[in-house]
Amino acid sequence: MVSGWDDLNRMFEAFLMKGRLDEFYRDLGRSFGMPAELAAYGHFPRLNLADLGESLEVVAELPGVKKEHLQVKILGNYLEISGSLDIETPELYKLHRRERKTTQFSRSLTLPTEVAVNKVKATLNNGLLTLEMPKAEEAKPQQIQIN
Repeated sequence: MVSGWDDLNRMFEAFLMKGRLDEFYRDLGRSFGMPAELAAYGHFPRLNLADLGESLEVVAELPGVKKEHLQVKILGNYLEISGSLDIETPELYKLHRRERKTTQFSRSLTLPTEVAVNKVKATLNNGLLTLEMPKAEEAKPQQIQIN
């Protein structure tokens, strides 16, 4: 019976340790100038990558980012999304609290296959960047004729 309580106690201590580590990483992110919200997620922008057969699709969350402040680069199967989030205070306003900060970001990832860069379509709508990336012809499966 004593070992059951010991196991429960160790499990409870592990939960407490996870909370302490989460706080540590949030604080570490703040010390490098990263907003707490971004430090908590670990990666910004958060995104989904889907293989649609003939193409790949990336949908990235970029709330508040204007398309003029956004860059997308693709080289072979390497994708980089970078830019800046500018938070402006209107003139004649007195700011009492500032939690939203101007920040720069960069996120890169290796795609599962090369894409046809000249055919990529990018749209930014309601804070979502959607990249439709057709696969390169040499990356698509080819039917081999058997003689």
